[in-house]
Amino acid sequence: MFLHFLDENGYTIPQAILTRDMTQPIKPSPEVQQVLIDIYRHDDSLIRVCERLVDLDEGIQEWRYRHVKMVERTIGTKEGTGGSAGAKYLAATLSQPLFPDLWAIRTEL
Repeated sequence: MFLHFLDENGYTIPQAILTRDMTQPIKPSPEVQQVLIDIYRHDDSLIRVCERLVDLDEGIQEWRYRHVKMVERTIGTKEGTGGSAGAKYLAATLSQPLFPDLWAIRTEL
């Protein structure tokens, strides 16, 4: 949705990214990163939107961490609900940001 918003507001996002399979994890994109760098350099109003999304992403990552710890404390290494690997599966999600491109551009700003 965020990338569609950018595309609708004059920023060119590749069609392949806009029509990607939404059931798959988001992969970082150099093209999207270049658009975001341009936004950070020239569009103050969208910088605020981007930074709120980074805040949201960070908060979800913190929640995931607390959730992993709660599961480890509650059921240890037992199988999780729905047949998942439990805490092991949850721990694997900790390094999966919702907005990987917003994180990837940090060194460019």
